[in-house]
Amino acid sequence: MQNSEVFQDLFTELKRYYTGGNVNLEEMLNDFWSRLLERMFQLLNSQYHFTDDYLECVSKYTDQLKPFGDVPRKLKAQVTRAFIAARTFVQGLMVGREVANRVAKVNVLPACVRALTKMLYCPYCRGMPGLKPCHNYCHNVMRGCLANQADLDAEWNLFIDAMLLVADRLKGPFHIESVIEPIDINISDAIMTMQENSMQVSAKVFQACGEPKPSGVGRSTRGISDVFSGRFKPFTPEERPTTAARTSLERLVIDIKVKLKESKRFWSTLPDEICAKGKLTESDEDQCWNSHTKGRYFPEVVGEGLTNQVSNPEVEVDITRPDTLIRQQIMALRVMTNKLRNAYNGNDIYFQDSSDEGSTSGSGSGCSDGCTTEFVFVGTEAPVIGADRSDERASAAAAGKSSASVPSLILVVAALTLPLWAMQTQWR
Repeated sequence: MQNSEVFQDLFTELKRYYTGGNVNLEEMLNDFWSRLLERMFQLLNSQYHFTDDYLECVSKYTDQLKPFGDVPRKLKAQVTRAFIAARTFVQGLMVGREVANRVAKVNVLPACVRALTKMLYCPYCRGMPGLKPCHNYCHNVMRGCLANQADLDAEWNLFIDAMLLVADRLKGPFHIESVIEPIDINISDAIMTMQENSMQVSAKVFQACGEPKPSGVGRSTRGISDVFSGRFKPFTPEERPTTAARTSLERLVIDIKVKLKESKRFWSTLPDEICAKGKLTESDEDQCWNSHTKGRYFPEVVGEGLTNQVSNPEVEVDITRPDTLIRQQIMALRVMTNKLRNAYNGNDIYFQDSSDEGSTSGSGSGCSDGCTTEFVFVGTEAPVIGADRSDERASAAAAGKSSASVPSLILVVAALTLPLWAMQTQWR
């Protein structure tokens, strides 16, 4: 117990790193082994008095002496790779969630509202309340309404690919559970290695740092094995902690990978999901609402994305004014994708600690690019720009702060389609 803080500090710092703290893993592990060397050196040579300056001299020779054998080098490689991958993966999940939440709050343009109203309700004015829109007609309307969201797709897909790569790092030799579980045994082996080589280590230290002064107390009769006899208590299979879902981390990662794969091309396929035949649209192309009457819809379906809407016959879209909020989320995904790729290669680029925003230290294998792994994702709301959309932009900026915001596209579609379906049921 007299030496427990050495080990408690190690695990505290590992936890702080994983939860987003600004911790340099390599420096932290080096400090741990230096502290352990100083503590054990005093116990092995208790007949001497050591000043702080002398102990600092001892720690300087840690790399040359290699008192703990090869354990520090191996443990550093395993811990850095495992923790970098785990922390970056968790942050990637949070960034993906925040991007999706913010994109869902993008406001609906008046042109989109008009096109949706015309598609869903004009048949009632023509005395055809049971008539559903034509499939291609619906596609043009929704691709116009979701033009900016579709532009998110390319960067989203790269982000998902990078997440899947890092997920592969969460298994095998760098699986964080398989690294942490035997860490007690590795440290115990290192302690025993130093005890076995204590005479040679002490002699080299005395030669390099000088002969210490006797303390006036005889050499302790207690060996290192007695001092560290309690070491660690590994979990038995019955005591091993489980996740909240009572499953292993490996099982959770497998489930997440399945969901990540399913989310690819999510933004570009939204019109397909909304305009599915037999649901919102009519499967019979000759018996549907074509924006004017019952009959086939002849215009071609425009492509995905903002630039392709220049020829959209149903929704007037200003292709010269991309949505600022969407562009900011594209950049957030790009930054996170870069972090994930570095984590896959074992590099930990700069992380900003929410409690120490002025710090600039890096960690891991020495990537020097600046970025952040702060778990609270810093959102980027759209600024107010342009005279004709100022009200919409102001509402978008307040969406995250007030519940009384302009309805999202999903809410508008629901508000328009649910009454339609109810009226169709009553009419029939």
